[in-house]
This record gives sequence, C-alpha cells and structure tokens, in this order.
Amino acid sequence: MRKCDACSKKTRIGRNRSHAQNRSSRTFRANIQKVTLSLGGKKVSGNFCTKCIKRMKKTEEDRKK
Repeated sequence: MRKCDACSKKTRIGRNRSHAQNRSSRTFRANIQKVTLSLGGKKVSGNFCTKCIKRMKKTEEDRKK
C-alpha cells in the first residue's frame, strides 16, 4: 500500500452500488507519484499525492514572488 509522505493519504475502501442496490466492495486509490521537488533550494524526493505536489509547487512560486 502506497502512502503520501506529506499528508498520509492512502488507499480507502468503499462500495459500488448498482441500480438494483446491489453492493460490491471497491478501493479508492490515492494518485501517488514518485517526485523530486526543489523546495527552498533543497531537493526533496518522495511519494506524494498529486494534490500535495500541486500545493508544494504553488507555495514555491509564491516564495519566488
């Protein structure tokens, strides 16, 4: 099971429901990517979800302004 190093987001379990209201189990997987980012002049590598990658890039751009 993969997990985001920043926010600890991981695979969650849920259910599919058909029109006949039948239940079947399914998994919701977080979109985890292995990435190397430069934050404040330091290179940080790890497994991050795409939401955290987007947030880190945005904060880095704000620091440059």
